[in-house]
Amino acid sequence: MRRVSFSLILFFLLTGLATAQMGSYSVLVPAEKGLPPLFLSMSDDSAAIAADEALASLASPVVLPRMAPELAVQAYRGRASLQTARLSSYSATALIRASLIDTKQYGEYEVQRSFSAPNSLAFKAVRFNGDNFVKSNVILRLLQSEVDHVQKDDPALNAISPANYKFSYKGWSEVDGRTVYVYQLKPRQKRVGLFKGRIYLDVHSGSIVRAEGAMAKSPSLFIKKILFQQDYADIGSFTFPVSIHSEAQTRLVGRAIVDIIYSNYQPTTAVVQAQAAPAL
Repeated sequence: MRRVSFSLILFFLLTGLATAQMGSYSVLVPAEKGLPPLFLSMSDDSAAIAADEALASLASPVVLPRMAPELAVQAYRGRASLQTARLSSYSATALIRASLIDTKQYGEYEVQRSFSAPNSLAFKAVRFNGDNFVKSNVILRLLQSEVDHVQKDDPALNAISPANYKFSYKGWSEVDGRTVYVYQLKPRQKRVGLFKGRIYLDVHSGSIVRAEGAMAKSPSLFIKKILFQQDYADIGSFTFPVSIHSEAQTRLVGRAIVDIIYSNYQPTTAVVQAQAAPAL
């Protein structure tokens, strides 16, 4: 059976959640024994983004009133901006499972993910099981695509915002026991990184709970279509993705499925140093 390489590129649809930030260059991180190297993107600017002391904490009261649908969208955008300002760093475990359905090939890769504000992102290999073709041509290319996204893309161009999308309120529903507002999103442009689908926002806090749909434009000539579902959870004062399920129809190897599960988040909040009052 002839094997042809292709790049399965998954753009993480995060708005101001600081999981993929712009960087200035990338280098390879040495791999552990028996594992390939992964990628590190860094910035020459090591200064962290200072949090505005006038911003309120994201900590929620025990009981919150139910917001109007329009207010929930505003709260979501405010939370995303606040998280960008307050998130200093985090670490997490990512388990990536990739399957090529037509060729019955499978790979499972566990990595440690480390982020430092404003734009330093690193992966460290932990373990791999499965087919080396899947490892090299799906999973590592997926990680490389994220490094490229960190380096080159303007986050504002992919943000879930009125500048990029038309919003249409579709009512309320429940996701994993949480009451959510449902919004249909239609991209204003057919551009790589945007999607057509729905988002689900918590009716009490405005936190994003789920995003799902189809990519507005394929990132590669070898990929016909990408469908995805991404779920989020509130961890401390922040909101992070906890799972991503994507299905791609490729022109060379048929149907490809990728699932990513995130766990063990350890976020750090930026600390603003108070200025000393001048001596009298």
